[in-house]
Amino acid sequence: MSTTEEMLEEQTHITLNDGNVIPQFGFGVFMIEGDDATEKACTEAMGLGYRHIDTAHAYQNERGVGAAVAGSGVPRDEVWITTKLWPSEYGEGKTSAAIDKMLDRLGTDHIDLLLLHQQFGDHIGAWKDMEKAIRDGRVRSIGLSNFESERLEEVLEAAEIMPSVLQVECHPYYPQHQLKERIARYGIAIESWYPLGHGDAGLLNEPVFVELAEKHGKTPAQIILRWHIQEGNIVFPKTTDPEHMKQNIDIFDFELTDDEMARIGALDSGKRFFNVPLEEQERTLGAFVPAD
Repeated sequence: MSTTEEMLEEQTHITLNDGNVIPQFGFGVFMIEGDDATEKACTEAMGLGYRHIDTAHAYQNERGVGAAVAGSGVPRDEVWITTKLWPSEYGEGKTSAAIDKMLDRLGTDHIDLLLLHQQFGDHIGAWKDMEKAIRDGRVRSIGLSNFESERLEEVLEAAEIMPSVLQVECHPYYPQHQLKERIARYGIAIESWYPLGHGDAGLLNEPVFVELAEKHGKTPAQIILRWHIQEGNIVFPKTTDPEHMKQNIDIFDFELTDDEMARIGALDSGKRFFNVPLEEQERTLGAFVPAD
């Protein structure tokens, strides 16, 4: 296991299409309940060398993220904070006010990456306000989450500032090759949620991962996360287990060969772990309004 200093040196970064540089590996806080638990987990992660935290208003734990960053002793400009607007906050004027509330919850003067969380609601109006937030310095980079329908192209056609990232389900069973082709000419980077297939035992126990884990002295999860890094995906696995946190980030002292990457690529089966139709998402998720 590398020391924290070595880990920081080894980690990879990606230059986004707007010129900003994002740590490729981060820490996710989806389904960590409450600000206290979130602050504790983020503090542990930052002590291990994590410098990228992915949260959202809908997660209801932004204050915990902000408290961890403020209390970490790490300069704010060395920590990348990503968060997401919920559809109830979409719309010109409405989104700008929501960004101000978000900054207050996080206790920071800027957001490194702000995403539209879901592909419904007044996403065009929201995008215009996000572009204004870049111009006035409240936000550094902007992007999309879960935009995989024709609504992706709607934003791309209306945008004056292109999305820097698109955050979607992505793992060896569903590596998003077609989506990557759709966005390639815009220089948009893919961010992966469910990078380990939602911890699916079938994925983690695939023979190729078991074999490569033994060969490289790693775990199957570490092999999958290393595959993501070499695929160019931005990842932020979530865990509250300190040992898993250590293991997850300890993937920068080895590389998979081209042959090994190809063997993992052969697992592409089109299998997703989240298969709710857009209409149902719009009906159910659209009824949720996160508290301030």
